[in-house]
Amino acid sequence: MIFDPCPDKDEMPLDRLDPTGGFTAIFRTIGCIGDSLSSGEFEGTDPETGGKTYHDTFEYSWGQFLARMTGSKVWNFSRGGMKAKEYWDSFAEAKGFWGKDKLCDAYIVALGVNDITGALGGNGEIGTADDIDPKDGENNGKTVLGYYGRIISRLRQNRPDAFFFPVTVPRDHRGSTSPARQALEDRLNEGIRRLPDLFPRTYVLDIARYAPPFDDEAFVGSYRLGGHLNPMGYLLFARIIGSYIDYIIRHNMNDFKQVGFIGTPWRNTKDTGAYLPDEK
Repeated sequence: MIFDPCPDKDEMPLDRLDPTGGFTAIFRTIGCIGDSLSSGEFEGTDPETGGKTYHDTFEYSWGQFLARMTGSKVWNFSRGGMKAKEYWDSFAEAKGFWGKDKLCDAYIVALGVNDITGALGGNGEIGTADDIDPKDGENNGKTVLGYYGRIISRLRQNRPDAFFFPVTVPRDHRGSTSPARQALEDRLNEGIRRLPDLFPRTYVLDIARYAPPFDDEAFVGSYRLGGHLNPMGYLLFARIIGSYIDYIIRHNMNDFKQVGFIGTPWRNTKDTGAYLPDEK
């Protein structure tokens, strides 16, 4: 039936890539918190030194591709090289990203790659989901996952009925098969997978589990430009993100019935099949 949102009951999250983003369009404002992958960063070459150059090109970011796909307003709360600690300590405040003029219906949190690199070099710890106090972020441990929790907690204070979609770190070892890096990546992803147990209206986009490896030979040849993505890669990632959120909505339709009331005092208390925006 055309009106059945899940005609294939055994469907997996990325079995169907929807170039329109599908039901992701119900969120009229979306915030993308992340690093270079969220910033449309292109890797160039200095003509004099031959060294690498890096350029955040936001109109090519997957967030802006998603905006054009869905017609929604999408904010890039990101920058190349970003880490969770820096985002919390200074970046978001300096850029005004906590401001009331930038409140969103949904937030996609896609940090982690630089945090793992930092932890591998002894600069910070990944921690665990136990470092997060969902009731008071100030109690969180000073670990990567602790800062993840602080970010989500503050955004929830600003927009209590928003939805959150944390993203696991893609499988991409940049040519390295270091067991130590793999262990940190696994630890961070396991912590991210626990976030829905701590925060309401939170659904993990498990890219590590369901998306193609970013260091796969075929993926590198078609979708990467050096250590980052090329234009086709960012468009593909937008389709992955949009299709994954669409999958979540289609498999949890009752959870999203009242998205239209986000940021308002209104609720429909008569529809007992849907939970209210301020409930889990």
